[in-house]
Amino acid sequence: MSGYRDAALFFLLAFLWGGSFIAIEVGLDYYSPVLYAAYRFDLAALVLVSYVLLTERGPFPRTRGDLAAIGFSGGLSVAVNNSLLFVGQQYTTSGIAAITYSLVPIATAAVAAVWVGGSDLDARGAVGVVLAFVGVGLVAQPDPANLTGGVTIGVALISVGVIAVAVGSVGLRTVETSFSSIALTGWAMLFGGLLMHGFSLGLGEGQRLPATELPALVSLLFLGVFASAVAYTIYFTLLDRLGAFEINLVSYAVPVVATVSGAVLLAEPVTAMTVAGFVVIVVGFGLLKRHAIATEVPKLLARVGGLF
Repeated sequence: MSGYRDAALFFLLAFLWGGSFIAIEVGLDYYSPVLYAAYRFDLAALVLVSYVLLTERGPFPRTRGDLAAIGFSGGLSVAVNNSLLFVGQQYTTSGIAAITYSLVPIATAAVAAVWVGGSDLDARGAVGVVLAFVGVGLVAQPDPANLTGGVTIGVALISVGVIAVAVGSVGLRTVETSFSSIALTGWAMLFGGLLMHGFSLGLGEGQRLPATELPALVSLLFLGVFASAVAYTIYFTLLDRLGAFEINLVSYAVPVVATVSGAVLLAEPVTAMTVAGFVVIVVGFGLLKRHAIATEVPKLLARVGGLF
């Protein structure tokens, strides 16, 4: 029974995170991008911090390590990353944004190798990293005559956000915390949301209360509650049960959900070059994680076989 539950949670997580790119696309018609990102995490923090305060005995940050972790996660993974994601997605489709975002596990491994040392990044692993970024180049399809506009600038901004996530994630490994992963996520969302309100003001975005139009309300509710608070709770549950390799595979289910949903719901185009770029990124991931694949895939197949 637990195997079925884990599988259901995995696909639910892919649906929620894949759907988040659709919700961003819809909400950008009603909000300035960074303000929209800030409202997403205001709502997410309200739900998750309330949950933590009600269910955990030690929910508050108490140590320097706790504060450093909130800084890495809230400052980089939430604030910088999401500001760039929401701004960048103005120039891309949902599918292209999600495919670009699938670089996160690869960029994290590369940053870890440089910062704390990583066994994955040998010569073949380095080729995998290069291939992944080549894949992003195929997705972006840069026009030499217009490198500062269109899809190219959107993919570039999202890619910088991916690097911010990678640095934040690796930085998080260098500090010790005294509270749970869910508590850390809640406080990081609160800190990141406040930072993004500051970014929004600094960028001169028009400030407004959350929009009351139905598509805007539904998109914000989905992003803040389901794709953030609920999704991260699922993520940490599966991380404990399945391990890092298997949960990282969701990064490659998410673009499929986002691309198909964008084509069906928003009539977004899907080009052969976009699909090819995604395939190249997955091949890069395979090269980088080939040792983990050789070890973990047989276990995964045995687990899947046990469901039937």
